Amino acid sequence: MKIKKIVKRLLPPPIKVGTLNELNRVGWLEKTLKNIPANGRILDAGAGELQFKKFCSHLNYVSQDFGKYDGKGDGKSLQTQTWDQSRIDIICDITNIPELDNSFDAIMCIEVFEHLPNPIAAVKEFSRLLKPLGKLILTAPFCSLTHFSPYHFYSGFNRYWYEKILEQFGFKIIEIKENGNYFEYMAQELRRLRSIAEKYSSKKIGNSIKGATKRILKNLNDCSKVDTGSGELLCFGYHVLAEKL
Repeated sequence: MKIKKIVKRLLPPPIKVGTLNELNRVGWLEKTLKNIPANGRILDAGAGELQFKKFCSHLNYVSQDFGKYDGKGDGKSLQTQTWDQSRIDIICDITNIPELDNSFDAIMCIEVFEHLPNPIAAVKEFSRLLKPLGKLILTAPFCSLTHFSPYHFYSGFNRYWYEKILEQFGFKIIEIKENGNYFEYMAQELRRLRSIAEKYSSKKIGNSIKGATKRILKNLNDCSKVDTGSGELLCFGYHVLAEKL
């Protein structure tokens, strides 16, 4: 056992470039939700399986979803296979939620906009539902593969979309933060290459590519460490905190 510990200590740390998309997002969301004053009423719009309810124990949590995705979708692209929405509080269209004006202190909508035919109408509805000075917490991909089809309508959203649309509906952006950068995104897709090739190509990628992949990942990791702003070209997505004026 002691020898194993010594060997483990001597080995180089694993290269994590391209693996931090969700971890970054969840960490930011948890921190942001902690800053919402206790006992406030929060709407989780497009809540799915309520994975972020655990960060809202200090809040009056209400979940909403359209309730039609079953995990299998149309059988194409990336699917979850299982999906449990039995605990959703409000099942309705996200652009027409049966709640009174100014009825929430905060709204979060996490990785949902790409699945909406009309995300601008959703922002308009959030503006109606939020109290003045209420907080809007958003994340969505900058660039994404098709998933949850047929409920996938946009490949992603740039920061300029948030800046234009949120201002249009009476929001002031407090924070807009890139998740990852160009090198991180390229590493993420490189890590997916083998599984995608196996699913969509008759040519399987063998073990011989492992060495080349490892070298490329190391180069991407080195570039990411000294990145000077490549996220403006490409990143996983944006984390946005806004306030209703």
